[in-house]
Amino acid sequence: MSKTLLQVFDAKEENRLMRFFRRRLGNRDDAADALQETLVRALEVSHATLIENPQAYLFQIAKSVAHVTVKRQSRERPLFAPPEAGLAVPCDQPDPERIVAGRQHLILMARSIEALPKRCQQVFVLSRLHGHSNGEIAARLDISRNMVEKHIIKALLHCRQVRAQIKM
Repeated sequence: MSKTLLQVFDAKEENRLMRFFRRRLGNRDDAADALQETLVRALEVSHATLIENPQAYLFQIAKSVAHVTVKRQSRERPLFAPPEAGLAVPCDQPDPERIVAGRQHLILMARSIEALPKRCQQVFVLSRLHGHSNGEIAARLDISRNMVEKHIIKALLHCRQVRAQIKM
C-alpha cells in the first residue's frame, strides 16, 4: 500500500468505509468482507503511483468493491432462495469427479493456510472460520487491531494466490 493511502486509513476512515458498505450492501458481514477487499486492493497499489487525493482514491476503490459485490449478490441471490420460496427441491448430487476436485482444492487451501506464519494463521482462522471480530481477536491474542488487519490481509493475499494457481 502506498504510504499516503496507509496514512489516510485510520479508525475514523475505517468507520466511514464501514458505514458506506453497510448502506450499499445492507449486511454487516458483507460490509466487513468488502472493507477487507478494499484494503487488499489498496495494498496492491504501486508505491511509485502518485496519488493526489488519497482519501478520494480509497473511496473510489471502495465504490468499485461495492459495485462488484452488489453484482455478485444479484447473481447469487437466486441460488440461495429460502425454502419457503417454493424451491425446496433437492439438488442433484455432484458427479464424483467434481467431488474429488473439490476435496483436492480444499486440501491445497488448508495446506496453504497451514503454511502461514503461526500468528497470521491464528488470526485468519479466528476471523474467517470462527467469525470473531477484529476487536475480539486483538483482545484475545493481545495484539493491536491494526496487526489483526495486517495478518488478515496477508492471509487473504496468500489465499488469493493459491486460488489463482488452483484455477489454472
